[in-house]
Amino acid sequence: MRNPYINDDLQALADHTRRFADKRVAPGFLERDQTRVLDRQLMREMGAMGLIAPELAEAHGGQGLGCLAAGVIHEEIARADLSISYINLLASLNGQILSDHGQPEVAGPWLKKLTAGESLLAIALTEPRGGSDAANLRLRVERVGNDYVINGEKTSISAADQADAVVVFGRTGSIDSGAHGVTALLVPTDVPGLTRSRFDCHGQRAIGRGSLFFENVRVPMNHRLGDENKGFVQVMQGFDFSRALIGLQVLAVARVALEETWAYVAQREAFGKPLSAFQGVSHPLADFDTQVVAARLLCLQALWLKDQGLPHTSEAAMCKWWGPKLAYDVVHQCLLMFGHGGYDHGVMEQRLRDVLGFQIGDGTAQIMKTIVARDRAGRQAVPN
Repeated sequence: MRNPYINDDLQALADHTRRFADKRVAPGFLERDQTRVLDRQLMREMGAMGLIAPELAEAHGGQGLGCLAAGVIHEEIARADLSISYINLLASLNGQILSDHGQPEVAGPWLKKLTAGESLLAIALTEPRGGSDAANLRLRVERVGNDYVINGEKTSISAADQADAVVVFGRTGSIDSGAHGVTALLVPTDVPGLTRSRFDCHGQRAIGRGSLFFENVRVPMNHRLGDENKGFVQVMQGFDFSRALIGLQVLAVARVALEETWAYVAQREAFGKPLSAFQGVSHPLADFDTQVVAARLLCLQALWLKDQGLPHTSEAAMCKWWGPKLAYDVVHQCLLMFGHGGYDHGVMEQRLRDVLGFQIGDGTAQIMKTIVARDRAGRQAVPN
């Protein structure tokens, strides 16, 4: 079936990426979950092939291919390993932030290293006392001379202990100024006063999550991203892009799980028939297959809208809440179809653990539904 959003060039890019992912990414899937080590050589290979942030302009190290191109790459890498596809996600999100809001003399070199796969950037928004209330930040940023001085803690940060630099959101205005008192800064992780920890997470173990602790960390003023006190309002606009990419990532995992399960139930027999002959087996898979096709089209539509410069906030929020929930339900059902073989440590159970994390991080389903409701009914009709 011809996909209306995927033209011949994008399909060729997807096929090219899948060949690389099958050969280089998939073989280490289970091992990276055990070692919790992100393969930097693999990241550099992805960069050399132009698979990291291809939507960025050539001047920034990208290829100017658009957001749909980033989406098809995300799908193929995530199909092989969801954790490795986090490299692509963080690069696309942070790459857009740096290219749109960074000072050229600071952002330029980081963008080149980012797209080349030589550096990994994290984004630090969540704090211990309020994960979903992202505008109620307490990490303090104060201007001292020509520097900003940072004090406080960030938590549940993807790649916290592996990133080479972090986009940090902190409070420069008063606490009652809400989102309008937040400033974003680019902070290299080798600066004095910055320490890091790593959690023992259930899934996505190769990329990992952890905390960042800032004690009088100083960065020059030219490391600011966007205007002072407007970092949250300006920079957070890029999250619509990443939410659509997340939907495609997790749905790619669901799609490959379904493909494998359809093949399994067609050849596995019980009572003289293939399992697929029993409606209790085939109908749930058909139901989920239908939903996955629909959800994927929604994610591609959101990226298409972004490429056209059209509003896509609601669509992106829908992708973020529906995609991870659906992917988890799909992989769960597929695992059950494989019986004890699916429950044993292996590919299917690792997929289940990996996709679960996206129901928690990067915006919960409740927050995403509130975004949709505000877009439909108006912000005044849907207050905090």
